Amino acid sequence: MVRRHILLLMFALACAAQPAPVADAQATTAHLTTPWSSRVNRAAPLPEYPRPQLERDNWTSLNGLWDYAVRPRETSAVPTTYDGKILVPYSIESALSGVMKQIGDENRLWYHRTFEVSRRWKNKRILLHFGAVDWEATVWINGKEVGKHSGGYDGFSFDITGALKPSHAQEIVVSVWDPSDAGPQPRGKQVSKPRSIWYTPTTGIWQSVWLEPVSTTHIESLKITPNIDKSAVAIDAHTLGLSRLGTSKVRVEVYDEKKRIGKAEVDAAGSTGISVSVPNAKLWSPDSPFLYDLKVMVLNDGKIVDQVKSYFGMRKIAMARDERGRLRIHLNNKPCFMLGPLDQGFWPDGLYTAPTDEALRYDVEVMKKLGFNMVRKHVKVEPERWYYWCDKLGLLVWQDMPSGDKSAEWRTPYEGKEMKRTSESAAIYERELRALIEGRWNHPSIVVWVPFNEGWGQFDTVRILNLTKKLDPTRLVDGASGGNHFPAADLIDHHQYPGPGVPPAVTDRAMVLGEFGGLGLPIKGHTWQDEKNWGYRSFKTSEELTEAYIALIKNLQPMIEETGLSAAVYTQLTDVETEVNGLMTYDRKVIKIAPEKLAELHRELMTGKK
Repeated sequence: MVRRHILLLMFALACAAQPAPVADAQATTAHLTTPWSSRVNRAAPLPEYPRPQLERDNWTSLNGLWDYAVRPRETSAVPTTYDGKILVPYSIESALSGVMKQIGDENRLWYHRTFEVSRRWKNKRILLHFGAVDWEATVWINGKEVGKHSGGYDGFSFDITGALKPSHAQEIVVSVWDPSDAGPQPRGKQVSKPRSIWYTPTTGIWQSVWLEPVSTTHIESLKITPNIDKSAVAIDAHTLGLSRLGTSKVRVEVYDEKKRIGKAEVDAAGSTGISVSVPNAKLWSPDSPFLYDLKVMVLNDGKIVDQVKSYFGMRKIAMARDERGRLRIHLNNKPCFMLGPLDQGFWPDGLYTAPTDEALRYDVEVMKKLGFNMVRKHVKVEPERWYYWCDKLGLLVWQDMPSGDKSAEWRTPYEGKEMKRTSESAAIYERELRALIEGRWNHPSIVVWVPFNEGWGQFDTVRILNLTKKLDPTRLVDGASGGNHFPAADLIDHHQYPGPGVPPAVTDRAMVLGEFGGLGLPIKGHTWQDEKNWGYRSFKTSEELTEAYIALIKNLQPMIEETGLSAAVYTQLTDVETEVNGLMTYDRKVIKIAPEKLAELHRELMTGKK
């Protein structure tokens, strides 16, 4: 008997001495699931090429199961063991990650996996791309640090060629620290203690990761600028690794479907401002979202060494005065009243990350189905493929700069006071604002930049608005959406709940209603929690909600005609966590008002015709 107890004790001690087994990440039960939750391919999630406007045929996705570990922030050593598996690119707080836990600003999140480099990529430079990591990331390949990046919304890349081993098996480690609402960085609606209009945070890798082989001389980025008045498009091709002998050329070809309609070839050293004629241009608009295809090649001694595919839309956004002298928004040199929802871009299963590309497309399709021609992307930047679907399906985008620093502390937007940021905070904001504008420049759907929302982190307003206009003079700049107003930018933007209402009349800016509505309706079985859900104004039935919504929209009509209102943004597209102001439930399974009724109502408003 004693011998049996001794053997059992020895067995228990032996088991305890072994490292804990690494669990295979399974889909953790979410508070709420979408129709796409079960469709996620856990072996290869989000398999689509992540960057449609600079696409190469040859690439490898690194999305999938990685090892993860959570360690104290001050621990800088790479972990020797890991806590389990995490599904990339879903954040650790999300159900789809297989982990679903917050880690806080006092901890650091570590990722690890192995990968192989194709034999066919021999003699190529190997680029490692991240769509976005929130917030500060350091990357090692085979124990060698290859780069660091800070910024939760912009993509970044490292040339990892020099860190690769001759063998095929390679190791990648990523360290991430995210202070969330304890830090000075832009982070939108993310807070450590979700409540009201503030939601669950996102930490770590939340957009796709992939590898790409390129030649020493290759295209790093494209900047595409259409000019409908001159029937031309300008392309800047930023090329790396140019030969000192000056033998490299850049060739640009424009296609109308499969027919080539334009071509230009220049020395690669001067491949900025390449102009290609687009005769009889088909203009891009929500009613006709025509996209031209683009091929850009680098040639050395006449041989193609790099080629990317892209696209563009011939579209112009500008201001012009009507017959009464009021400034209005014009699309392609014609007046265009813009109506659309506020879109937070959150998902109950993936949080910041849509479960699938089909889900991303669905939201855009629903907005089109409801008769909207625009959307305001609220204090979040989406993956490139969301803008691709807006480009492809025809939806105008007002793009917010994510707020941050102390912006989660509610402040009355009409105090007339600006926030005082630290020099560190201001520098981070400006760096990420530049990255937003440069990174999303090519999308024809984006027509308005919104640097500030409701005084959240609003600072040095006139300078920032002028900077935004300088960085991109081809689009409109919203002065401050519902915030402290200054005589700068293109729009004066008013918020009113439930509204609607108009901003103070001005002559130097167009008047827009940046937020109104907020009509709430919880749908049993489709809410984040069973009780204590809220809306700015709550209703109990779909019929009550429909009646109230129709009244709001009809009250907009005289504001358009009599005061010159140029746009209106309804709060909001979907419910988000405990907030039930959406036209759709958070799980995207119920549209609360009949789509055909909304589409007809919106058409009458935008055209003025019944």
